[in-house]
Amino acid sequence: MVPLVVPAGTPLHVALDEEIRVKEAGQAVHGKVMEAVYAFDRVVIPAGSVVTGHIKKLEDISGKTRTLSALDANFTPDHKVDLEFEELQLADGRHMSLHIIVTPGTGGQMEFVQAEEAKKTHKGQVEEKVAEAKHEAKAEWDHAVKEVTEPGRMHRLERYIASQLPMHPHYLDAGTQYSAELEEALDFGSTPLTDQIASTLGRRPPPGSVVHARLITPLNSATTKPGEEIEAVLSRPLFDGDNLLYPTGSTLKGVVLQAEPAHKLKHNGQLRLVFHDLQAPETSEQKVTAVPVGVEAAMVEHLKLDSEGGAQSTTPKTRYLQTALEVGLAAASSGTDADARYGGGAAGNTSNRVAGGAGGFKLVGILVGVFVHSQPLGLAMGAVGAGRTIYANFLTRGSEVVFPKNTAMDVSVGGNPPVAGCRVPAAGSDAAEVAKAMACTLQYARLP
Repeated sequence: MVPLVVPAGTPLHVALDEEIRVKEAGQAVHGKVMEAVYAFDRVVIPAGSVVTGHIKKLEDISGKTRTLSALDANFTPDHKVDLEFEELQLADGRHMSLHIIVTPGTGGQMEFVQAEEAKKTHKGQVEEKVAEAKHEAKAEWDHAVKEVTEPGRMHRLERYIASQLPMHPHYLDAGTQYSAELEEALDFGSTPLTDQIASTLGRRPPPGSVVHARLITPLNSATTKPGEEIEAVLSRPLFDGDNLLYPTGSTLKGVVLQAEPAHKLKHNGQLRLVFHDLQAPETSEQKVTAVPVGVEAAMVEHLKLDSEGGAQSTTPKTRYLQTALEVGLAAASSGTDADARYGGGAAGNTSNRVAGGAGGFKLVGILVGVFVHSQPLGLAMGAVGAGRTIYANFLTRGSEVVFPKNTAMDVSVGGNPPVAGCRVPAAGSDAAEVAKAMACTLQYARLP
């Protein structure tokens, strides 16, 4: 018999399914499980299962944060909210108590980023199978997000307008997603291990196979080094037809081939991963050359994934529009108005001064523009705002690639097997050795 147990440490991917206006600790929260949870070869917690809990704590806001927010015309900065989930309701009506820890740093809007298609003149059956698996994973993710996200553009517009007011309520949006690890295992009984199942465990995955996994090793392009070992665990079983090849809990082991930290002038960080071992419980390791073809990421990271396991943060093109707007406000502050031309002095138009002031610290700039009749001061504030925006969008350090523990990944494990000449670089290897291993590995990672 095989126990159907979801072990301690397994993450539940929970999304709030209703908007919550944050008021105090103890408020009830309500969410749904975004991804089905498996035990061995079957679903034990279906996607859509209900999770309930409460706001555990509202973190205090520092005096510095309050001051900077007030200067930016925001008198009600948002608290950091700690949640606790305590009960799971399954589709069949069963209720189970939960003891879980919400992973720090989670609590935002997420997306599932797919790898770019490889540039080939034609598609073979293997590529088409991988593309189909990627399409199914994306459709499943989009459906799960749709189930918990409130509809209505007007509502989102109203919320956005309200958030721009100096005094506004704090909301947790429907669709805000959390990763929560079980502190205690959940037992769902057991199932027979038949001879047929045992005979197929650990076989080589067929061409085009894609597995769903959770990253165990946290990665950050700022601190991760080429050659570091990584590990992931299968969050779903892999079948070949009706034959079970790799149950949930099978492991993927790999290495970081490339890790480049972000630099100034908006040069973003990069990571490149490859997995080389796939192992079912109590079987021998199967050598593979496997790369991520899909990865979960925060929307604010603007992540891009290539077809060979490389991930890079990208800078949104809206920075050009934002910079042009701030420069425009600064330019408006330099204009003279009718008051100056008709003997009203050289203080400039109030609207021009306000435009320049708004480009700096919002509240201070606006008040200066209204009450202080000084065109040079309005111009200076506009220049400050434009300078800050140019620095933030073009001169400052770029964004790092960050994959926290439990990051969801789709990994293509059914490509070409590695050859003896592709040696896995050891941790601390020099750049030339890592580059040689990367070139060799990626050559055989490409699909036929």
